[in-house]
Amino acid sequence: MRLAHIHYPNLTSFTRISQLQQTLTTRLLTHKKLLSSADTTTTPIQPPDPTIITFTPHPVYTTGRRDLPPSNTSPRDTTTTPRDRESNPNASNNTCLSLPPPLEKIRPLLIPPTPYPPPPNHAPPTQKAEYHPTLRGGQTTYHGPGQMVAYTILDLRRLGLTPRCHIRLLENSVVDVLGSFGVRGLITQDPGVWVHHRDHQGEGQGEELPRKITAVGVHLRRNISSFGVGFNVTQEPMWWFRQIVACGLEGREATSLAGLGVDVDVQTVAGRFVEAFVRRVNEDFAGPSGKGEGIEGVYSVTEEDLLRG
Repeated sequence: MRLAHIHYPNLTSFTRISQLQQTLTTRLLTHKKLLSSADTTTTPIQPPDPTIITFTPHPVYTTGRRDLPPSNTSPRDTTTTPRDRESNPNASNNTCLSLPPPLEKIRPLLIPPTPYPPPPNHAPPTQKAEYHPTLRGGQTTYHGPGQMVAYTILDLRRLGLTPRCHIRLLENSVVDVLGSFGVRGLITQDPGVWVHHRDHQGEGQGEELPRKITAVGVHLRRNISSFGVGFNVTQEPMWWFRQIVACGLEGREATSLAGLGVDVDVQTVAGRFVEAFVRRVNEDFAGPSGKGEGIEGVYSVTEEDLLRG
């Protein structure tokens, strides 16, 4: 089995990634359906390769299943005039959003999802974030500039993974990436990967609570996974995290590699994450002691390649 990896080097639309992710998960689910109805005497149907998407979106707050809004309805906006709405379409958009309680206090920051492809001459507004409800596990988090987001679209059974093992695989892959930069990652009872803020190359931990450096949230359907991790590389996401109670953990702070004194770019972190993921799969879940297939190699693909199937 080989692993496809697509990396978006520039800021990209979260809607664009969501659409690609949906295409890939549907392809894997369709393959499973074909297998269940296929004649076992015919030539085996080759499964699609697993895929990792690494990217950095324009600012976006996403909610998981535990924080989904109560409905898609909200009071009509009565604070803007038709002229206001014509000159500034976003003037009324945020009041039309159905938000979960954790995001009500930042309603002025939020705008609806931008369609992809975007309208002609569209430019993402500054100091605004799109709001996207999703079906991943967990609660509210932020993604945007300064983050490496990695979505893994794969068949857990083919890799010999249980849902719990899948989460631990993602967390351990992040811990391995942190270790490659001399940072000790922590897996605790709280979701995600954590670090002691001053714990770089063995320096003191003090009494400070660990800070989150990576959020983890996935969705499973018939053992097909989607979504993944949001890894803080620079300090850019910190302001956005301070506007919310990230992942429902009151009083807990976030940090980044840059906050720990590590100067590195998102693309480098993306590459190391994919390498760590493959190494963990092969060492922990494949081979004589494991139940899953190993990953023989990684190949780079374009969006056009993936959409062609």
